[in-house]
Amino acid sequence: MELLRRCRWLLWALLYCQLLTDIGVRVQSAKILAVFPFPGKSQYIFAEQYLKELARRDHNVTVINTFGSDEIVPNFRVIGATKIHEIMASFGSGDFFQPASQWTMLTMTTEFLNLLTANVLDDVGVKQLFESEETFDLVILETVQTEALFGLAQHFKALTIGISSFGTDQHIDDLMGNISPLSYNPMLLSSRTEHMNYEQRLWNIWEAGVAWIHKRLIHLPSQQRLYKQYFPDASQTLEQVLDNFSLMLLGQHFSLSYPRPYLPNMIEVGGLHLKQQREAKPLPDEIAKFVENAKHGVIYFSMGSNIKSSDLPVATRKILLKTFANLKQRVLWKFELEQLEDQPENVLISKWFPQPDILAHPNVKLFITHGGLLSTIESIYFGKPVLGLPVFYDQHLNVERAKQAGYGLGLDLTNLNGTELENQIVELVTNPSYAQAVQLKSKLYKDQKDTPLERAVWWTEYVIRHNGAKHLRSASRDLNFVQLHGIDTWGLICGVASLIGLTILFTLSLLLQILRYILHKFFKTEDKQKKQ
Repeated sequence: MELLRRCRWLLWALLYCQLLTDIGVRVQSAKILAVFPFPGKSQYIFAEQYLKELARRDHNVTVINTFGSDEIVPNFRVIGATKIHEIMASFGSGDFFQPASQWTMLTMTTEFLNLLTANVLDDVGVKQLFESEETFDLVILETVQTEALFGLAQHFKALTIGISSFGTDQHIDDLMGNISPLSYNPMLLSSRTEHMNYEQRLWNIWEAGVAWIHKRLIHLPSQQRLYKQYFPDASQTLEQVLDNFSLMLLGQHFSLSYPRPYLPNMIEVGGLHLKQQREAKPLPDEIAKFVENAKHGVIYFSMGSNIKSSDLPVATRKILLKTFANLKQRVLWKFELEQLEDQPENVLISKWFPQPDILAHPNVKLFITHGGLLSTIESIYFGKPVLGLPVFYDQHLNVERAKQAGYGLGLDLTNLNGTELENQIVELVTNPSYAQAVQLKSKLYKDQKDTPLERAVWWTEYVIRHNGAKHLRSASRDLNFVQLHGIDTWGLICGVASLIGLTILFTLSLLLQILRYILHKFFKTEDKQKKQ
């Protein structure tokens, strides 16, 4: 009995020590403000599960987005700056198809980003938050180029974490002091991959240079004006605000794209939106019957949340309808209107589909997609080949990567050809190599020691625990462009080497002239002696 009693006390002691350890590791609850100004819902969907998990872990989370929410979640509230959708309603998907120069596109993007910035800061709910005495420990910012919004962190005297649904680019590398060599890191808006030939590398450098100049001449000055307008009593300059990011969460993973350099405070969380620890939900009855009774399988077609299929040109829609009607497979088409003229019997339309649960179904054989990053990640996770119809932003690059990895093909939506479309669909459905390639990709992605959600939460609490984790900040942030890329040091070395080289050449030239003079004198003297 005495031995049993001692063992029981030892067990309680061990449990108590473990409890103390857990309490020591877990961070105290923090007040967190998260800001997502972009009107495209996919950007917020990427982070929503992560933010709700922080709330579940007893952090008090306030979200500013452009959608609002009626959902009641403990420790979680949403301020919806929804007016932007009234403005966006005047634009259709057709605007994405208009060709323009890079400089024009960058200028239009800046105007759009300025609009997003003002929309958030002019919102009544946001103004009330400003005027309240509420404080926050941490501000999580979607790092699209809305730099004036980053001033919210200095206003609330809070730590700053950035989150990017698409991964990193020049803009985010600048914020963190990271270097991504342009020789194998393609510009986000290009259709190039990490394997570039000379001409592609040349264009990559050119486009990066144009973007760098535009940012400093056009974009940043416009954001600076907004910063001064909305934060007239700011305790920090915009430059200081941009230097305050403790951490950057990136919506990428090397298995989804390619290996590249990151600083220790740049964390890959690609697939953060995936609910990896739950079983796929049963499909709604109508969809389930349509999918399960398809003898030759099902094709799922969606252009995402930013592009509406109903806004596609009539000619393009007719090509799609005619092609789908010729297929053996059934087609689920995310279509934003109640009716679709000339809808074939093998096509089912809906304004919304439970995309992850559809892609998880074994009878779904192909995903026709715009190539958005979240959709691309879902296609990999659930092992479905893709046919990409990219329109803008990173979609061309994502489709190119699918082609490179062997699990997808791509077509130009603006010049769609029915025969080519049908041939590629048949190729993707009947050739097993595409399914095998994406299943391999899925296996590589899933082989992680923790989920992206667990990783994102752990690092967020790490920043809170260490009051900003300044020890992760790279000294590269203290260097200007010339210093960071070694242009000054290489310039001096090359200058000295050139000077030495010129000195040697000058010396050799002088010695040759002296030698020529001596030889000339010598032979001249000999000639005189011979004549005498």
